[in-house]
Amino acid sequence: MRPEILNPLFAALTDLKGVGPQLAKPLTRLGLERVVDVLFHLPTGLISRVPVDRLDQAQAGQTIIVDLTAQDYRPGRSPRAPFGVEAFDAAGDHVRLVYFGRTSGLARKLFPLGETRRVSGRLDLYGDMRQIVHPDHVAEPGDEAGIAEHEPVYPLTEGLTNARLSQLAAVALERRPELAEWIDAPLLASRNWPAWRDAMERAHASPRDEAARDRLAYDEIFASQVALMLIRQGLRNRWGRAVRGDGRLVDALRLPFGLTGAQERVGREIAGDMAQDTPMLRMLQGDVGSGKTLVALRAMLAAVEAGTQAALLAPTEILARQHYATLQSMLAGLPVNLAILTGRDKGRARESTLMGLADGSIDILVGTHAIFQDAVSYRDLSLVVVDEQHRFGVAQRLMLTNKAARPPHLLVMTATPIPRTLLLANHGEMDVSRLDEMPPGRTPVDTRVVSVDRLDEVIDGLARHLASGAQAYWVCPLVAESEASELAAAEDRAALLRARFGEARVGLVHGRMKGPDKDDVMARFEAGEIGVLVATTVIEVGVNVPAASLMIVEHADRFGLAQLHQLRGRVGRGTAKSVCLLLRSQTLSETARERLALMRDTNDGFVIAEKDLELRGGGELLGLKQSGDADYRLATPEQLVRLLPVAHDDARLFVERDGGMEGARGEAVRLCLYLFERDAAVPLLRSG
Repeated sequence: MRPEILNPLFAALTDLKGVGPQLAKPLTRLGLERVVDVLFHLPTGLISRVPVDRLDQAQAGQTIIVDLTAQDYRPGRSPRAPFGVEAFDAAGDHVRLVYFGRTSGLARKLFPLGETRRVSGRLDLYGDMRQIVHPDHVAEPGDEAGIAEHEPVYPLTEGLTNARLSQLAAVALERRPELAEWIDAPLLASRNWPAWRDAMERAHASPRDEAARDRLAYDEIFASQVALMLIRQGLRNRWGRAVRGDGRLVDALRLPFGLTGAQERVGREIAGDMAQDTPMLRMLQGDVGSGKTLVALRAMLAAVEAGTQAALLAPTEILARQHYATLQSMLAGLPVNLAILTGRDKGRARESTLMGLADGSIDILVGTHAIFQDAVSYRDLSLVVVDEQHRFGVAQRLMLTNKAARPPHLLVMTATPIPRTLLLANHGEMDVSRLDEMPPGRTPVDTRVVSVDRLDEVIDGLARHLASGAQAYWVCPLVAESEASELAAAEDRAALLRARFGEARVGLVHGRMKGPDKDDVMARFEAGEIGVLVATTVIEVGVNVPAASLMIVEHADRFGLAQLHQLRGRVGRGTAKSVCLLLRSQTLSETARERLALMRDTNDGFVIAEKDLELRGGGELLGLKQSGDADYRLATPEQLVRLLPVAHDDARLFVERDGGMEGARGEAVRLCLYLFERDAAVPLLRSG
């Protein structure tokens, strides 16, 4: 239960005076629904205003504060034309105040003729004439205190002004309590960091206050590290059960290829974990095409050999059904009952699956999040495999582990290589295995970067590719064209290609389609009836069509590096030479240019992941949010790299040396966990 001292911070913003439904909409778009959300919504810039007595004391481009007297209005020739206010300073120097967009009434109200106002705004030159467009503050005499010389600038959205958000931030700061110190005293002193309450005020006052910003980033990272270590400790303290297979099913697998050395090594690590009474908690990292599914299948067969059940959780229905089809093929002829359960499955089919799980006649279940709903119960679940684990938070994936009488072993897989820093930051509770060897026969994909103005040449090349009997993907960032964007839309691109190649040769798949419709298109593409599949990133993972040997990604500079690497991984699965064309915009930022060059020069996902973290200064990492329950709001990627090793060591000392939550420091750290909402997984893991 959240400590009472924090309750004022977790109150809804709509409980505050002046925050009604109209203001709540833009706030919600920014993810600001509670007081604490505003508290952690830090400014990213700073306006510095220069007070002057006369206009000639200021330079063009400066934001100034000056007393001005309005002497005349200059209406535009139409209601939409700019409206001007002719004003003068104390020395009689002239400036025009300009308002756009039907704001003449506002301008007349702010500047009554003959009256002096204190005005703030950016001074510019329009030809030889001074002007201030839309002054940001206009104060009556005696109200000058409302214009600050230094004002923080917050990230905004339509319908929300900086002044209004500043007011909300002031309310949030008033509600921050005095909290006991959770940082180790020697560390706090060595870094010269302020106390948490002071750091919040200083961080809102200026984004340039590095000590305050680092202190808050450290708090957030430390809370995550403590939570992960408590999770690990909680799992290690729970009594699981050893699961040892006899090899009869694993040995009966008839595969057209042998295991790589990496697959053999990782298989031994997993088998060793499953043979222990302590529940396994292991991440399997493997690049696209490295053979993770086969490793997971061998682990699930070991669970079946031991007389128990296994479940494979996938983030999307397409991926779940792809896994189901792949496992069906691999298990052909083996006495293993495989089933699938997704949100689409209804009626008798669903009831039959639920009965089979409950009575134990189903050995392995594949599905989406539907497999851990309340109505789903297992006779004896001993192993849970979670694919593309970055799509699930800690609490989500552990809901499935609570389906067993005793904690099952947990294997999570990712084809998105994770830089070491983020691995430690978000998955520090897990042991990690890496498949760093590709199976024989996987040839590197030839990647080329092409300007989008060569679109006609690309389509001609696609025509030659299809004429040879091969298949292709064409990926677009959007489903339908939007007035707000010039990006290619999947529906429009499909229409263009159908006009060239015929209706039957071009398929379209996107996230807005109904499940059966997507399945139908995918089935026809896999059967070779469709030559080119136009898609959004719904085909990013799990789609396996060996005959498809050309991937075209339109506006590739708008995709994350991990997405591009995953999309490229859809080709190169057959014997034919495969090509990935990255169509770029005509103008590129330096970072976008570096990222596309990296994609062209290497097929190694681990190299790409590390370089992506280095190239990106902020925002989403690897083209994905920073995964799961550890979504950082205060810590930047640069701060993660710099502060995480310190926070990791301090968290370990807290858990192992200082007595953890039961020690003298425990109550302060408990406040920290609740403040940063890193407490959710702890009771979940300690239950049962």
